[in-house]
Amino acid sequence: MRKVCRIKKDDKVKIIAGKEKGKIGKVLKIIRKKGRLVVENANIVKRHTRTGGPNRQGGIIEKENPIYFSNVMLICDKCMNTIRIKMKQLEDGKKVRACRKCGEILDK
Repeated sequence: MRKVCRIKKDDKVKIIAGKEKGKIGKVLKIIRKKGRLVVENANIVKRHTRTGGPNRQGGIIEKENPIYFSNVMLICDKCMNTIRIKMKQLEDGKKVRACRKCGEILDK
């Protein structure tokens, strides 16, 4: 059974578990099949690459590795706390994500 991930790209999240615990960053990429997401400036690893083609240079490259989505929590822009999401239905029938603490709508 697959868990539901209600975090989207460009959301601000806080890491709540693991070696990067306490860091805050923006979600850069979501890998839905594996249940992971890439957070800006978190879980940095070094990869040794070989030169490939005329334009790509080899060497040691630092990049962000994916983190399991249950290890992060969304941050509300209004109340600036880690929050859980509730789904709210608008008058026109559209479903949007909202903060459970202050009721702020997260979808633009």
